[in-house]
Amino acid sequence: MALSAEESSRLTGLLDEHAERITNRWVELLAASLRGRLSQAELRRQVQELHHAMIEAARSGGFDLESESAGELRAVLAELSRGRARQGFTATETATSVYALKDVMLEVLETDTTDARTLRDYVAFSSLVDQMGLFTFESFVRTRESLIADQAEQLLELSTPVVKIWEGVVAVPLVGTLDSARAQVVMERLLQTLVDTSSPYAIIDITGVPAVDTQVAQHILKTVVAARLMGADCIISGIRPQIAQTIVALGIEFGDIATKASLADALRHVLRLTGVEAARRQPRRES
Repeated sequence: MALSAEESSRLTGLLDEHAERITNRWVELLAASLRGRLSQAELRRQVQELHHAMIEAARSGGFDLESESAGELRAVLAELSRGRARQGFTATETATSVYALKDVMLEVLETDTTDARTLRDYVAFSSLVDQMGLFTFESFVRTRESLIADQAEQLLELSTPVVKIWEGVVAVPLVGTLDSARAQVVMERLLQTLVDTSSPYAIIDITGVPAVDTQVAQHILKTVVAARLMGADCIISGIRPQIAQTIVALGIEFGDIATKASLADALRHVLRLTGVEAARRQPRRES
């Protein structure tokens, strides 16, 4: 709800006339609510930017947050929200930074005016602050969602490493649930590593996968087929008894794909395929 021209004029006058008092009291309230998590200098800078943007918006076209003249005010509120989201503050703490202005303005109105307009001005100004708080909350949520999406992508990258075991052999140790998004990342990273290393063999270890269902098996099979198109043979390791029983019960066929019970078995299998025999340590003879 936009303020009337008369209300905007009176409140702009109050913001301008009591600028220092409003700023100091606003910073004081925020410092108490945030319990020292931001410095006084940083809080003062943020409050002064908001205070200035509010006055400029009012002078340009009245207190209407949705108007074109409030573009700077919206930008300042959005920047405040993004900064607080990145610094780990909650949405409530962020919105409180705006809502604290209500208490400040009530104190100013009570001491500056004594007529019936005080209540009307405060109600009108509270409505504006509510809009600002809502805008701040929405900006905070969007930033948090973006941060969570970025972090999820980074975790996905870290959770699907492709390790070069030795020349010509790479391994993909899978841990946790294998869904469609993660399976796509596994396939892309494995294929890229096969190209970069020119490796003819790849081991896909599912020891850390808690359960294998039809969907997980399909993801693995697609990865194996894609690797074969790149000229590499895949060995699947980590087939525990419970997983083997599940695969049989589901009627999943791995065809001619080599499967091994453990990563060690898979490594020995690759050694045989490459013609390399593991050196065995001979026991020392006692003299």
